[in-house]
Amino acid sequence: MAGSNGKQKTARDMILSLALIGIAAAFVWFFAIPHDDHAPDLKRVDYRVELLTARRAASYPVAAPEGLPSAWKATSVRFQGGDSDRWHLGFQTPDDQYVQVEQSTQKRADFIDLASQGGSATKRTEDIGGRTWTRCTGGRYDALVLEGTSGSTTVVAGTGSFEELRTMAAALKTK
Repeated sequence: MAGSNGKQKTARDMILSLALIGIAAAFVWFFAIPHDDHAPDLKRVDYRVELLTARRAASYPVAAPEGLPSAWKATSVRFQGGDSDRWHLGFQTPDDQYVQVEQSTQKRADFIDLASQGGSATKRTEDIGGRTWTRCTGGRYDALVLEGTSGSTTVVAGTGSFEELRTMAAALKTK
């Protein structure tokens, strides 16, 4: 019977070791690892310089919103000259959704597919600010599309609702 006492100590030591490891893991989990599940706060960008550059360089009238509420936050901007003169302006909506304005002289169907990430035009149109916009669905983003008179296409797309897309489309002005 001399061997049974040693087995009991080994089992007890193993259980105590596991308990200590569990306590240490819980401490690390609760106090050392950040648990912020909120999306990071996006930085507001000033797009005025890029807008002026795009308006000088593009072969079409470049659109940008005027009069949007301050709760709409511009988060990304870029202009790529060259063959398609591509203009991009991205916004975070008051509902923390994403809405972008995309313009280009690229082939219309290809550009809509790219801007909406897989969407295609429907037969449904909407009159927004005296202009006829076509709804696009089926992609990652819903979209409103306006065919320009100068060979350009304007796409307002994003994860926002169609109401938010309409708000952006109504605010777009060219100069």
